[in-house]
This record gives sequence, C-alpha cells and structure tokens, in this order.
Amino acid sequence: MTTLEVRRVRQSNPDAAPLVAELTYEYTSRYGPMGAQEMQRPADVFEPPNGQFLLLMEAGVAVAGGAFKRFDAETAELKRIWTHSQHRRRGLARSVLVELENEARTFGYTRIYLTTGPRQPEAKGLYLATGYTPLFDVDTDPLTIGPLAFSKVIH
Repeated sequence: MTTLEVRRVRQSNPDAAPLVAELTYEYTSRYGPMGAQEMQRPADVFEPPNGQFLLLMEAGVAVAGGAFKRFDAETAELKRIWTHSQHRRRGLARSVLVELENEARTFGYTRIYLTTGPRQPEAKGLYLATGYTPLFDVDTDPLTIGPLAFSKVIH
C-alpha cells in the first residue's frame, strides 16, 4: 500500500480540481441545481486562520479530501468531504475525518459541526460510525428532514 500524504492547500490548487469536479457532479446529480450552488460558495473560508482545506495524496494524486471553516469561536464546520470515485471503500473518508479533526484542534476548536444531505446515506453512516452525535431523529425518513446535522466534541 502506498503512503498517504496530507497536503494543506487552497481549494483553487490544481491538485484539488478532481475533488471539486466530482463533488459538483455528485451534489448536482443528487440535488439538482442547488447542489451545484453549494460548490460555487466562496472557498476562502477554508483558509487559515479560521479554516483549512486538506487533500490526501497517494502517489502524487488527490484520492480524498475535505475542509473546515469557522462556525463559531469554539466550533469548526466540516465541509466538502470527498473520496475519489476510484478509491472508495478503502477507509479514506475516515482518514479525512481524523485529519480534519486533528487540524481543527490545532486551530483551537473544541467542537465539530457538520451537515450532510438526506440523499447521502453513506455520509450519514460514516458520521454515525465515527462518534458524531446526530442532531435529528435517526428513525425519521431523512428526505422529510432536510440537511442532517451532526456534532462532536474534540478536545
């Protein structure tokens, strides 16, 4: 297995282009034009001192990534967590979560907040499996809730 390298970049970095393209496609195919709008939001919020954009690189290629931004003084909000379609089912999303949590901790955040869409059951499962507390009734049909919010304490 190849070693993964964590790279801190701007979302505009050319190495992040596959992430942005695939996320835009995923969001648009699942949510229509509103999905594309999510990816058009300004990305400078993912830059220090309040946020960070990370890529997991394998053999010089971005295979996974994600970002966080300031939600409030104690809380980082995770966004744009992604695994390249050719590299899924390898635990890379879990690795991204660990890296983002560790990085957020170094920024002084003690809590994580995130939302995922109701048409992303794999994301919901990941967050439930990695210690995130759902801020919604997990027994309710996700399509009737809207965005699914989670939080986690990360001291």
